[in-house]
Amino acid sequence: MNYNSTIRIRVVLTCLCLLTLIILGKLYFVQIVQGRSYRDKAERQYNKPISSSFDRGSIFFESKEGTKIAAATMKEGYTLAINPKLIKDTNSVYEALLPYIKIDKDIFMEKASKTDDPYEEIAKKLDKAVGESIQDLNLPGVVISKENWRVYPADSLAINSIGIIGSNSDNVIAGRYGLESFYEDILSRNKQKVSTNIFAEIFSDITQSVFDTETKEGDIVTSIEPTVENFLEKTLAETQNKWRSDSIGGIIMNPNTGEIFALATRPTFNPNNLKDVKNPKVFSNPLVEDGQEMGSIIKPLTIAVGIDSGAITGKFTYNDKGFLELNTKKISNFDGRARGVVPAQEILSQSLNVGAATVAIKTGHEKFSQYFKSLGLGIMTGIDQPNEQIGLIKNLDSKRDIEIATASYGQGITMTPIQTIRALATLANGGKLVTPHIVKNIEYSGGTSEIIDKSISQVLKKETTDEVTNMLVKVIDTALKKGQVKMEHYSIAAKTGTAQIADPANHGYYKDRYLHSFFGYFPAYNPKYIVFLYHIYPKNVEYASETLTDPFISIVKFLINYYEIPPDR
Repeated sequence: MNYNSTIRIRVVLTCLCLLTLIILGKLYFVQIVQGRSYRDKAERQYNKPISSSFDRGSIFFESKEGTKIAAATMKEGYTLAINPKLIKDTNSVYEALLPYIKIDKDIFMEKASKTDDPYEEIAKKLDKAVGESIQDLNLPGVVISKENWRVYPADSLAINSIGIIGSNSDNVIAGRYGLESFYEDILSRNKQKVSTNIFAEIFSDITQSVFDTETKEGDIVTSIEPTVENFLEKTLAETQNKWRSDSIGGIIMNPNTGEIFALATRPTFNPNNLKDVKNPKVFSNPLVEDGQEMGSIIKPLTIAVGIDSGAITGKFTYNDKGFLELNTKKISNFDGRARGVVPAQEILSQSLNVGAATVAIKTGHEKFSQYFKSLGLGIMTGIDQPNEQIGLIKNLDSKRDIEIATASYGQGITMTPIQTIRALATLANGGKLVTPHIVKNIEYSGGTSEIIDKSISQVLKKETTDEVTNMLVKVIDTALKKGQVKMEHYSIAAKTGTAQIADPANHGYYKDRYLHSFFGYFPAYNPKYIVFLYHIYPKNVEYASETLTDPFISIVKFLINYYEIPPDR
């Protein structure tokens, strides 16, 4: 045998070995990785005349210990149908089924009378034990077939961010809101197909099998901690019930990374019982979709901009006359009262509109606008939720003093709650703009995983945020409720906000309707958590300090105990 013949034999053997490995790999993928899906589809072909297989990746919460807890997953069960042609005694079949399912006798008899139809559906989503018990009866004409469907084990917990599924425009079941929609390409299993000839599938798709083995299908693990989420939701429910606000929401986030531990809104819904939903707007997530004028919680950002730009220092003082006249318009402090010469600290401690406006005007239109935009106003945060809105900040581009003045204390510009907490987090983390995100990592079906790492940019000097943090700690220690909520062993930085609600009909503001907001972070000088709360139109009360201080402190104490945070002072 010459040298060339030996080479040819080796090449052929190598190709055969490679082909064998490809076939074995494909068989492993079909039988093991996607085996359950194919088995279910096969069973349906034999057991159910009209059927569709459904599978989908799971969404998980993650406990503080790192345990995954299902937020959205698949449940296995059965569909019950009958073939009227094969039923000889409809009454005895009905009586045999009655211990296992509840069905009106007239409806059953009507379906059983349709002898020209070989398939009449009786019940769906039967528990596995019930379906198997009915199957064991071996009733002639009774058809039991496997069925998978989407369930949300935690019911309404964080559901406005988790989302739901539904039929899209192509009549295909897909994610419609929240993470279900945002990560549709990861969670969907619509790409799976059953082939009647495995070898035909192998050779028709050989290139993809060899050179593109990574699948984009998988499960997603969120940073939402279910116990924290539950406490936030209970706190919001109690607050809304007490003050009868139209809506309410809150976010708890790591200010250093943007990981979200909890986010909640009310009204909400139970995804396992959608028939009770009267208004489909409840499916949306106002924390990322609805812009609001946030009021005085914006003042710390204004002070930070003034210090960072060099327009003022922490020792800045001004003469507060109680009002300013700008472009024929008048703005005033919440009580209209003059304070005389006051330091910058009092702009936050007493929440003085005139002081915030003075700082903004001293900073200058262009520079003030540039800073606010660098804090993420007017752009999407990049949070992993669909339909994110950017808010309205056109007043920042105005050359009139009145627009820049009102923006300085959170009126005339709108921000979504997620934009708001992102901007305020810069004060907690040393001036860095983080990307808020709910998903922590993706676990792909092929066994690989991807840790979500979001971008961070520096927008304020750390020296600036340290100075503003000192001022916000004094707000808690001495000003808010006259220092009654100060915690002896923990430093907390916080600020309230009360904003007038716009009256679209009369192109002004309601005189008796307010949005209340509150934010804070702790431990103030090495913060692990930033909390943002807001509610719209609480009844018979004017200031946020009256409605949101206690809920905020309650959340702080819970987080300190739950995460065993050591004292910092």
